[in-house]
Amino acid sequence: MPFEPKSKSKNMDLLAKAILELQTVEEVYRFFEDLCTMSELEKLAHRMGVAVMLWHKASYQQVIYKTNASTTTIGRIAKSLKYGNDGYKTVFFRLKDKTRFE
Repeated sequence: MPFEPKSKSKNMDLLAKAILELQTVEEVYRFFEDLCTMSELEKLAHRMGVAVMLWHKASYQQVIYKTNASTTTIGRIAKSLKYGNDGYKTVFFRLKDKTRFE
C-alpha cells in the first residue's frame, strides 16, 4: 500500500523537493535559516536530539536530564518512533553511527 502523507499539499511537495536539492550541510543551514525563525530551528533540532536519544534506548529520565525536554514532547517523539511513518527510522538507518548521543 503506498504511503499517503497527512500533510500532503502543493507547498509541502515544493518544500520536500527543495530539501532534496540541498547538497551540503552549509546549504541546509542557509536554507533553513532563511525558511525558519531561530526559535523554530531550535525546536526542530531539539526534537531531533530527543529522537536520537530515544532511538538509542535512553530512558525518559536520561532524555529529560540531557535535553530538558518535557515528558509530553518525549512521549510524542517516542510514539512517532514506535507507531509513526518510519521517517526517523529511515534517517537514522542512513546516518548509521553518526547519530550517537553523549
